[in-house]
Amino acid sequence: MKAIAISHPGGPEVLQLVERPDPVAGTGECLIRVQAYGINRPDVLQRKGAYPPPAGASDLPGLEVAGEIVAGDAAALAASGLKIGDAVCALVSGGGYAQLCVAPVGQCLPVPAGWRMEEAASLPETFFTVWSNVFERARLQPGETLLVHGGSSGIGVTAIQIAKALGAKVLVTVGSADKAKACLALGADVAINYREQDFVVEAKAATEGRGVDVILDMVAGDYVARNIQCLADDGRAVIIAVQGGVKGEIDAGQVLRRRLTLTGSTLRARSVDFKSGIARALRERVWPLLAQGRIRPVIYRQLPAAEAAAAHALMESGEHVGKIVLTW
Repeated sequence: MKAIAISHPGGPEVLQLVERPDPVAGTGECLIRVQAYGINRPDVLQRKGAYPPPAGASDLPGLEVAGEIVAGDAAALAASGLKIGDAVCALVSGGGYAQLCVAPVGQCLPVPAGWRMEEAASLPETFFTVWSNVFERARLQPGETLLVHGGSSGIGVTAIQIAKALGAKVLVTVGSADKAKACLALGADVAINYREQDFVVEAKAATEGRGVDVILDMVAGDYVARNIQCLADDGRAVIIAVQGGVKGEIDAGQVLRRRLTLTGSTLRARSVDFKSGIARALRERVWPLLAQGRIRPVIYRQLPAAEAAAAHALMESGEHVGKIVLTW
């Protein structure tokens, strides 16, 4: 098979088109002939040598794919209501930048009716991440307010749409007027340009001084202290990336007096059972919304599969709104 490998840690140019042996599905797994794969920031970190794959995972980058099941564990497929020939998208721990990819059956979901493969490939990484952190870890409820840092990212556009569809109010931070406009068009109630506005002040104003119930934070660093100022009593802040640095100060008195929760998680190294549970929840709660058109794909650019280097450069430029997807 053809695949995109990391020749050595470095810039986008280290991504090279190579030939690799076809992978083989084991117990509880299926083999997917990949038609499209998505680009995610963890792929960029892996390329730089800062985010190695977990033990046992492919050394090839790529955390989400869409394609056709061509082989696999028949019993596991039957138990999941899937079969050889089905069109699926899947979350994987690595190996997505290839023409063939092995995925745990429990982490596969059917391609939503009417969706193209490249659209389906934009789903798994961000949908699993948002569901796990916003709705399971932070327990966002209908009528509550969610603040998303990085509203125009793949995670951001997913969080906006799912939260709005399930009855929450959504605030986002963005870096430009164009990105603010794009987020508002997707359903965000308030878009805050962090280059021109203080998001603490704006979040308080948007909630009449109460503060937000949940924050999804991809920045960390000095945002941690400011997040605490944004939170309502009993508020929950979830850190899922540290683009602003790994260290920050907190006012522990505020945490105590106002019963705040500061938490975080990464998904890649979690167990297949854990991720399969997320997949079941998505299929039950979110997949019907996709079929109804209440949540739609947001693809900024689609490129040929071999142009992974250009896709990584585009992601690092920060100009994109939504997902970058490549197709074989």
